[in-house]
Amino acid sequence: MEESQWVECVPNFSEGRDPAKVEAIVSAIRSIEAIRILDIEKDPDHHRSVITFLGRPEKVLEAAFRGVQKAAELIDLNSHRGAHPRIGAADVIPFIPILSTPMSECVHLAHRLGKRIAQELKIPVYFYGEAALRPERRELPAIRKGEFEKLKEEIKTDPQRQPDDGPPQLHPTAGATAVGARNQILNFNVNLKTSDLEIARSIARKIRTSGGGLPHLRAKEIPRQNPSSGTSPQVQVSTVLTCPEETPLHAVLKAIEREAAEQGVELEDCEIVGLVPVQALLDFSRSALKLKNFNPQTQILENHLPIGSEDIPWWEALDRLTQEIAAPRATPGGGSVSAIAGALACALGRMALGLAASAPSAPTQKIGNPLEELKNLGQQLRAKAREDSQAFESVLTAFKIPKSDAERPESIRLALRRATEIPLQTAQLSLRTLEVLTAAQPLIPQSSVSDLEVARHLAKAAVSGGLENVQINIQSMKDAAYAQKMRQEIERLAQGLSGFQ
Repeated sequence: MEESQWVECVPNFSEGRDPAKVEAIVSAIRSIEAIRILDIEKDPDHHRSVITFLGRPEKVLEAAFRGVQKAAELIDLNSHRGAHPRIGAADVIPFIPILSTPMSECVHLAHRLGKRIAQELKIPVYFYGEAALRPERRELPAIRKGEFEKLKEEIKTDPQRQPDDGPPQLHPTAGATAVGARNQILNFNVNLKTSDLEIARSIARKIRTSGGGLPHLRAKEIPRQNPSSGTSPQVQVSTVLTCPEETPLHAVLKAIEREAAEQGVELEDCEIVGLVPVQALLDFSRSALKLKNFNPQTQILENHLPIGSEDIPWWEALDRLTQEIAAPRATPGGGSVSAIAGALACALGRMALGLAASAPSAPTQKIGNPLEELKNLGQQLRAKAREDSQAFESVLTAFKIPKSDAERPESIRLALRRATEIPLQTAQLSLRTLEVLTAAQPLIPQSSVSDLEVARHLAKAAVSGGLENVQINIQSMKDAAYAQKMRQEIERLAQGLSGFQ
């Protein structure tokens, strides 16, 4: 495996209505260092979330496993009902090669992940796409036939439904998982101005490959109970372009428009789920605008501009950060800023220690240990800055759930807990940062003493700020025992901080 290889992973989880559960799964994925989450899509009608992330192959493998593990803990398919077909809590996990990464690397990752899921989580696994071990399982619909409910029985009696790895029975709550390797696909949905599901079913049947329609196209009718337009209800033609290069976006839209017009139905709007290759949008623009001799390399302005963090001076990055914090919205707020202060404390401490290490007579081993610990603490605190904002947004989302919804109290409880635990972790990490910085004082040359002192002040502020956010969140909790536990931890950390005043 080459160091330059990159892999994309787009797991689909059978949860699209409880923001706290989705956030817990996202956090499990994000817990792996150097994983970059590109997109999170939640759909309450499909009752499904699609999370797109990117990284080096080994990192992506571990992040995917943690996502499946967390989903298996939180999702019970026995009580799950949604418009999208599914067989598992972690329903499908595709690995996608990026740039020069060969497909064989993604096939290898799929087989390794499947074995771990089967052995460690006791969830049966089916391999699909390029990772399929049986030709009839290359396509997902063949694996999902009958969904969780029918597969529960057929897996025990029908040799054709036996998994590729894992036990010959579904996990009692998490079901089964399809793991695969594939090229980029495009998920494109078209909402119709009608509530007649039969019309959407007829259109989907005519345009999809299996019905003699367009090649490389899957299509299914979906009822929508909460459309964005506000009308209720509405139907959707949900499509998957498995080879956008041969069946482009504009061809699919034109086919749906044609079939809908024949039935006297107009299109409401369209949506792309997850990420889309830029080439697909360029092809659509060429077709829609009837462009002639258009060269994107020379005619798109952004292709002439330098991009990438290496081209951005640090003071411009600071401008962007402060503008984001100053914006009149709830996030990023005090919890994220506290974590940022802690991360800055780690960075400044590393700078002071790095300068100390460059001295000719520096005690390299003694300096190396705190340097490494501050690096690890800084990575965790940077993650907390992001997680704190996401946790608070989950609280806001939970409180917007209608009071008539039976899941509302539990969603609020879980969201408040997470919004409390993240700043608590920020305070804990920042206190440890303060301990490391203080212990490192004898190693710092006189020229860097002020830098270390500023780092210590930042760490103190991070501890205090984290605890302030814990305190404010527990005031909204109805769980008295949990709130008391948090107050005890606040007191413990406050006492620890007082020793550094």
